[in-house]
Amino acid sequence: MLSRRRFLGTCGGLGAAALVIGALPKFAASSAVISDASAAQVFEVVHSESEWRAMLSAEQYEILREEGTERAYSSPLNNEHRDGIFACAGCDLPLFSSATKFDSRTGWPSFWAPLDKAVATRQDRSYGVLREEVHCRRCGGHLGHVFDDGPKPTGLRYCMNGLALTFKPIVA
Repeated sequence: MLSRRRFLGTCGGLGAAALVIGALPKFAASSAVISDASAAQVFEVVHSESEWRAMLSAEQYEILREEGTERAYSSPLNNEHRDGIFACAGCDLPLFSSATKFDSRTGWPSFWAPLDKAVATRQDRSYGVLREEVHCRRCGGHLGHVFDDGPKPTGLRYCMNGLALTFKPIVA
């Protein structure tokens, strides 16, 4: 697992300028996304650090609460192809429908759209790159990032950490 803290620690004295590799455009807000999630924002689901640690595995805590990233191709959800709903591992809020999942060949579960008003985004300037970070709008848990290289109809790729999600199959 790679957290910002660990990555920057391994970069030593390189400095931010050495890490700049480009910038991505700011995505416009839509009815599906609530923009500009703030670190100071009050969420519907709130727990103390010790409560979060008790509820989540160490790896989930690092991703959801410390904005870490799981290793590519490590999540079983990357290969989940059944009909169902992907929910937040922190608060169980439904986030993505399997109908919007696609194989981005990046190693992380990817979707072209979230469920209506399920996620929030904010600018992430870590690693010297401007990206849009995706959070659960109910608990603030870090899910991943959204990029503008996805398929139609949105052209977006919500690249999510599998450990930040749970999957609930639709039972007929």
